[in-house]
Amino acid sequence: MNQSIKLSLLSLAFLLFIGQAWAQEQVDLEMMHRIKTEGINKSQIQDISFHLTDYLGPRLSGSTNLRNARAWTSEKFQEWGLSNVKIDSYGEFGRGWNVKKSYVAMKLPYYAQVIGYPKAWTDGTNGLVESEVTLLEINSDADFEKYKGKLKGKVVMAPATLTLNPAFEAEAKRWTDQELEDRKTINIGGNNARYTPEVLAQMRAQRDLDQKLTTFLLEEEVGLRLTGTRGSFGTVFHTRAGSYSTDKKPTVPEMEIAAEHYGRIYRLLKNGKSVSIEAEIEVEWLDDDYKGYNVLAEIPGTDKNLKAEIVMLGAHIDSWHAGTGANDNAAGVAVMMEAIRILKALNVQPKRTIRIAIWGEEEQGLFGSRGYVQKYVADRTSKEKKGEWDKISAYYNLDNGSGKIRGIYVEGNDMVVPIFEKWFEPFHELGANTITRRNTGSTDHVAFEAVGVPGFQFIQDPIDYGKGYHTNMDLYERMQFADMTQAAVIIAAMVYNTAQRDEKLPRKPWD
Repeated sequence: MNQSIKLSLLSLAFLLFIGQAWAQEQVDLEMMHRIKTEGINKSQIQDISFHLTDYLGPRLSGSTNLRNARAWTSEKFQEWGLSNVKIDSYGEFGRGWNVKKSYVAMKLPYYAQVIGYPKAWTDGTNGLVESEVTLLEINSDADFEKYKGKLKGKVVMAPATLTLNPAFEAEAKRWTDQELEDRKTINIGGNNARYTPEVLAQMRAQRDLDQKLTTFLLEEEVGLRLTGTRGSFGTVFHTRAGSYSTDKKPTVPEMEIAAEHYGRIYRLLKNGKSVSIEAEIEVEWLDDDYKGYNVLAEIPGTDKNLKAEIVMLGAHIDSWHAGTGANDNAAGVAVMMEAIRILKALNVQPKRTIRIAIWGEEEQGLFGSRGYVQKYVADRTSKEKKGEWDKISAYYNLDNGSGKIRGIYVEGNDMVVPIFEKWFEPFHELGANTITRRNTGSTDHVAFEAVGVPGFQFIQDPIDYGKGYHTNMDLYERMQFADMTQAAVIIAAMVYNTAQRDEKLPRKPWD
């Protein structure tokens, strides 16, 4: 038999398999209608979002506000009548940190308010700092000597390196049909190296120099360090200066300011003009509890043979500290809470147990979900399987803003494609019909995928997500409530279908 005939027969066999799997998959259309009716006509998305953002505020990992948010979500789950509600420790995280006061302004050559925020886990200034700004031009080890002994109590900054370009593209966008189709394409091979050895060497050298500068400024007892940030029109993207580590190493007080304001100060200094800054940072360190926590709640399964199995949905509740973490990721939390509220309001009696997880400390490295997986599911290093490894059918995650769901990434799991195609069919008119075998990363489903448990993240319209998350402008006003309502309905349906299926979702091999 020649090669082309063999390939044709293999293709035919695969198509027959897909067709049979699709035909065998059952969808309770009456339940889909009920889910849509409850989710669209009685949505609580806006109320949940208000409480998560305006009411609870920023929710930095380990902060008091995050603790308050965990308490609020657990109380809400109890109010809705969910079972086994608990705030569950996954292990150690580190020190908590709160901003108590923050202020920065330019006093000379004239007064101007400066848009700026303390970097996460920085130390405070121990009162008001008033100082001329020293421009540090350090490009090699030899440059440190000219500043030695001259910086105590001073405000310092490095040359501005950011370039702001006009915003020619639209502020927000939705995926076009062609772009969604393109997301199904998987390229094999090619050179995936992002950096040449020379570029990597330069990056290492710059990192070493930056570390030396940090140590030098601490030894010199600098009063405040100003740093610029990407973003425009006053948007400040967050990073951290200090550490949540329990070793309690001191840091230089550090503040990130808007690129336009940083550029103005730099140009004045570069042109020989004196610039004076006054600023104050007051912070509070929390050393009473170094543990990290997730919030868990359930709708118990009812089938005597399947109720020990679990379908999970979740999102991370922690955020950065200058905005209120609206799109990253109060939106995901609100959608997942609404999805399980819908199912509870409909008094579903699922075969499998449905468990929602509100993860902590995702922004610092998926602490919450990885801690949960390590504690209950499996060790990704040793491959030791734990009690829930063979019980979880799937984990569904939402963490790409508040844009509507357009489909789902199946992480290369060919076996679930015909299943999900059938499940998405009732939602084509709502704009969701793209099933891609592609992977997507950087959020909590990765913790489950890493140990062979099916974990899925949804394809969402980006809207303005990439321009606003991790910033001072990630606020309630940026949330798309109609889109979130659509997302909650679809996720409620996906969770219900997974809970009712005769078999767990098929898995990829995990060696």
